[in-house]
This record gives sequence, C-alpha cells and structure tokens, in this order.
Amino acid sequence: MPSTIDLHGVQWVKSSRSGNGGNCVEAALGAHAAVMPVRDSKDPMGAVLLFPTAAWSAFVTAAAGEFGEV
Repeated sequence: MPSTIDLHGVQWVKSSRSGNGGNCVEAALGAHAAVMPVRDSKDPMGAVLLFPTAAWSAFVTAAAGEFGEV
C-alpha cells in the first residue's frame, strides 16, 4: 500500500445521505486502485486517511447491512 499518493485534482464526494451537521467524511473515488483516500469534510486541507480498497469495501458493505443503503 502506498504511503503517499497524488490527490491533486481528484473529486471528493460525500454520501448523499449526509446531513448538514458537519459530521461527514469525503472519499476520493477512483483516486488510486489500491487505496481509498478519506478526509474530514470540515477540514479539507487536513489529514487524509488511506484505507486499503478491500477494507473500505468491507466497511461500506457492513455499514449498509447495519444502517441500510449507504
């Protein structure tokens, strides 16, 4: 897994189910094949977490099973 990737120009998205409460994360879909970059939407210049793609997929699947469609 890479420790750094070039995120210049990527499109950050957040869930369509996110409210306006400011407690959201954004993901850079398609930014890198091996990792899913995720950041705090309140701090777009802050730290970016890099999750292995398989781990991110498992998280989304589990969240969808627990909370419905994500």
